[in-house]
Amino acid sequence: MTAAAERPVPTPPVRKFGARVLEGGSFPELARAIERTGSDPEGVGIMTRKARIFPVALRHVPLKASPLLKQELLAVGADAAHARGVADHSVAESDVILLATWGQYRRLLPKLRRQPFQLRALADEVEAALSNYTQRAPRRVAGAHRSFEVGGHVLVMGVVNVTPDSFSDGGQFLAPDAAIAQARRLVAEGAHLIDVGGESTRPGAAPVDPEEEYRRIAPVIEALAADGIVPISVDTRHPTTARRAIAAGADVVNDVTGLSDSGMRAVVRETGAAAVVMHTRGTPETMSSETHYDDLRAEVFEALALATGRAEAEGIPRGKLLVDPGLGFAKTAPQSLDLLAHVGELRSLGYPVLVGASRKSFLGWTLGSAPVEDRLEASVAAAVVAALQGAHIVRAHDVRPTVRALALVDAMHRAQVPVTPEETEGWAGGPE
Repeated sequence: MTAAAERPVPTPPVRKFGARVLEGGSFPELARAIERTGSDPEGVGIMTRKARIFPVALRHVPLKASPLLKQELLAVGADAAHARGVADHSVAESDVILLATWGQYRRLLPKLRRQPFQLRALADEVEAALSNYTQRAPRRVAGAHRSFEVGGHVLVMGVVNVTPDSFSDGGQFLAPDAAIAQARRLVAEGAHLIDVGGESTRPGAAPVDPEEEYRRIAPVIEALAADGIVPISVDTRHPTTARRAIAAGADVVNDVTGLSDSGMRAVVRETGAAAVVMHTRGTPETMSSETHYDDLRAEVFEALALATGRAEAEGIPRGKLLVDPGLGFAKTAPQSLDLLAHVGELRSLGYPVLVGASRKSFLGWTLGSAPVEDRLEASVAAAVVAALQGAHIVRAHDVRPTVRALALVDAMHRAQVPVTPEETEGWAGGPE
């Protein structure tokens, strides 16, 4: 008999109770799982509120507020993490992460509003962030001429670059007839919006005179507006180009500078266009040298909060704004991947989230320096990741495969058993 034959056969593990960690954390999913245990209907609501932790990150919390905040969290059975220096008063302020369930927040926030040291304002911000993050109901975004709905399923924004030097398709659609044909092809492939650009904003790109930029894009916008099938986005950082494009039929201003120009904010306000507020630093000529962040996600979030807040303060309606983390713009490849993996955090701002990853260099980096023409699979995968993170719109050059891949995400969401408004009442402040 060989040694192998003498080796004892391992005893298979006993899984009498089928222990498994549950995937999915939306309130409807958690409620359904608890219902299947046969729990009392009233208990389903109570336990659903306890079933998921929502970590909420805060910045610059004053020293006197931090220990009081932690004390109130501990009192409701939750917790908070803050700087060690809070204990010995060696710091003037601290970043804080709150760790609580929805039910614990519901008990915490009224208590904070009775406390000093700016805790009332903090409670208002936390409640708004939670409400925004968990919002899933469809909403309509009104453009200058046409509207579109976000939240029902992920929309695909098809890209048409009418440029000689765009990183992906520069020169392919510079002729008006070619650009118009491409735009109509993308609509036929399922694009819900078309984004038309006449200036490359890739790292290192040279600026284009606004007159030349508009000359390139005008025929495409006019043709699409005449078709009247989908809303049109104009990808520009120049207010004069944006104003003329809207007059020609564009509905959305997709501004890579995040509405940093007061003239651009005036155009959006005066024309009634919707606007995509993107995060970047510097200019296309300098952005590659401006990639240092102490806290990448927090700083991108704060910059977008500042830009959208300024836009609203100047009269642009909140319902016309969307945000974009600006993957590849003043970000290294690992930084872009980090933002993509956590893009759902931007939902806390309360605006629809647009993600543009298609064919970008950080995808080539993940594939071992793959050229632009060899990034299709990574582009589609990035769109799916963004959709699963809760992005509302993905920007894509390859529309058909992106639409088909996102059909799986939509089918997954539809496959979940719907929850009626009556069932959600009282356990989450509304359905997630």
